[in-house]
Amino acid sequence: MNHKSRPEDKNQPAHAYDPRLGSPWWKHARSRFSTVGVALSVMLVVWFALSLAISLSLKFALPSLGIDAKHIPTWVNLLASNGPLYVIAMPIAVAVLRKVPKLPTRRFSLGGKQFFALLIMCVPIMYAGSLVGIVLSSLLSGGTAVSNVSQLASSLDPLAAFAFMVLIAPVFEEWIFRKQIIDRLRRYGEKTAIVISALAFALFHGNLFQFFYAFGIGLVFAYVYMRTSRLRYSIAMHMIINCNGGVVAPWIMRQFDPKALESLQSAGAQMQRQSESLKQLESIDQGSIAGLAGVTLYGLALLALVVAGIVLLIVWRKRFEFYITPEELLPGTRLRTVANPGMIAYGVLCVALMVGELFFRG
Repeated sequence: MNHKSRPEDKNQPAHAYDPRLGSPWWKHARSRFSTVGVALSVMLVVWFALSLAISLSLKFALPSLGIDAKHIPTWVNLLASNGPLYVIAMPIAVAVLRKVPKLPTRRFSLGGKQFFALLIMCVPIMYAGSLVGIVLSSLLSGGTAVSNVSQLASSLDPLAAFAFMVLIAPVFEEWIFRKQIIDRLRRYGEKTAIVISALAFALFHGNLFQFFYAFGIGLVFAYVYMRTSRLRYSIAMHMIINCNGGVVAPWIMRQFDPKALESLQSAGAQMQRQSESLKQLESIDQGSIAGLAGVTLYGLALLALVVAGIVLLIVWRKRFEFYITPEELLPGTRLRTVANPGMIAYGVLCVALMVGELFFRG
């Protein structure tokens, strides 16, 4: 990506460019940021209102049809809860976002080496962020918090998990959090648009378990879209990461029998008593040993990717490119511009979800 891309603004604002705080231009820019926050807030409110309505409808309708709600497949509940988000709430949000004009830019290709280098960089970011989220969730909840997303991934069959987590979610989430937000905010600064995109994406997840790693990989996704203006690259990265966490990892863990590890540890501790050790080893079936080997190899592969990702982050730290945009916000004005009623409302709604997830669902 060794190119110099400077967007051409075909939608000049009503006021002449004057980035000083309090100027008519600045107030106009701040209003646009607020519109983005309002759009995201409307998306959340519509989504949860419709999901609640559908949930209550099913709760009262199913018994009358002689159907036990406990026997409804997990994927059906997931479709009922997330369907309104993708089909209704997100399109409504985009309709609100249309009040903020897009800034069209040239599209650039991303080479295979660069794509996989950036993807591998996501691995240490993802696991470091996940660790921070787990520790904070545990500390704040007194050790009672449970990741509902992890439970969902383990309860879904691989086909349903692939459909929802790999095919559907990345497409819609990248469409709203990368294309719709960055296209409308990039005129005010590339770094500003990238951070807002990643922060909105992280808050959207509504729990501390995912917040930090979603913010980290969201920065990478947003950077990739900023430099290429092609959504397919960030969608592909998002799909690969979700496939690992939502399909591959749960499937590998299901092949592992914890009792096999206990038997191996016990046998190792009793090497002096060879006959008992052999009996314990014989009690372990080949499937359990294969599962244990699979988990071990998977863990080693992830460790290698984490190390490779850290090395790439260090090597690439000076290769990331950022350019001045036509209406760049000056340092010192960015926080005042972003801290507006719309963005604050979205943040409050998402934090409320995090609190509810942390203390009332654990």
